[in-house]
Amino acid sequence: MKSCRGPDPFDRVNSVVYHRRVTAGDTVLTQSSGGVAVFALQFARVLGARVIATTSTVEKAERLKALGASDVINYTETPDWDAKVRELTDGFGVDCIVEIGGPGTIAMSLKALAVGGHVSLIGASLSPSGTGLDPLLLTGRGISLGSISVGSRADFEVMNRAIALHRLRPVIDRTFPFAEAKAAYRHFEGRGHFGKVVIAHG
Repeated sequence: MKSCRGPDPFDRVNSVVYHRRVTAGDTVLTQSSGGVAVFALQFARVLGARVIATTSTVEKAERLKALGASDVINYTETPDWDAKVRELTDGFGVDCIVEIGGPGTIAMSLKALAVGGHVSLIGASLSPSGTGLDPLLLTGRGISLGSISVGSRADFEVMNRAIALHRLRPVIDRTFPFAEAKAAYRHFEGRGHFGKVVIAHG
């Protein structure tokens, strides 16, 4: 089986353990309710972090809370969600952000980040002409940004041990047979899914 989305399981793991290791008591922000964000939420909770999530519907918000998110912000109702994140963290901001939106959300993510925090960029294109990013958001606060790359075999084995130990199960929205791959991609592009959209071969 494969996911409709390119990045592999390391996206979820590395986003919370690679560049800046999340520890108990940290606060992590996940964006949306796709497969990467949902699995990142699950791993962050295993590590003992508080998770604040963003999503677009009341139904998805309830499912994110059921998976362990302490707070969920509906970005259609609260477009200035960065201010809400700071409010929920008593003005401090979050320690780590799993950044899915790229140019459309990176500026708000940086505003929601705590001093010394980290943004894990997932499949995001940050071309200088496309972001409209204020350079001042990157200076004077000790923050860092890093794109996620595929991990090693050792990383993969550690991830699998953690999955087995904590009995984590990836959230599958829908599985399509290989013959219906085009329909799977259309479903994925419709953005109504929660968790992974999977294509099964054979």
